[in-house]
Amino acid sequence: MKKLAYEELKLNRPDLHQLFRLPRFPVVTVLENIRSLYNVGSMFRTADAARIAYMYLCGYTPYPPRKEIEKTALGSTRSVPWEHSANATSVIRMLKNQGFTIAALEHTTTSISCYSFEYIYPLCIVVGNEVDGISNQLLSLCDVALEIPMFGIKHSLNVAVAYGIVVYHAVMTYQNQSIK
Repeated sequence: MKKLAYEELKLNRPDLHQLFRLPRFPVVTVLENIRSLYNVGSMFRTADAARIAYMYLCGYTPYPPRKEIEKTALGSTRSVPWEHSANATSVIRMLKNQGFTIAALEHTTTSISCYSFEYIYPLCIVVGNEVDGISNQLLSLCDVALEIPMFGIKHSLNVAVAYGIVVYHAVMTYQNQSIK
């Protein structure tokens, strides 16, 4: 085993122009009222790594250009298709009209493990504010609520970490379904 150098890793990755010619996974995300610019940057980086189709930054979620976002995004704000919308509800309604399954990443009375959900694509994953989660208005438009099983004393993970877990699981599930 030998650790790969940056240049060796780069050989196996598309450049920005090649990336936009590659198919993207049928997963979009809606970020509603995320407070931390660093969390947003981290979610951009995850979205790039997972090659999801689109990100909607809604409400008061900060959006590029911001140096604090770039600090954790590391350039992925240029490789992930995204837009800002003041109104997350209108984005969700548009996606529902396009046939998306809308999955909230939220603790609710009916939430199920993100690992036992039977993913249906195209898929939209909704992530909410670090303290208050997804607004009740937006939650009422979601088809399902997903949660990450927790085994310690804390009931949740950092929003960017939770985002990464669920986005990657959704993409890997899609890949596995496509292989069959």
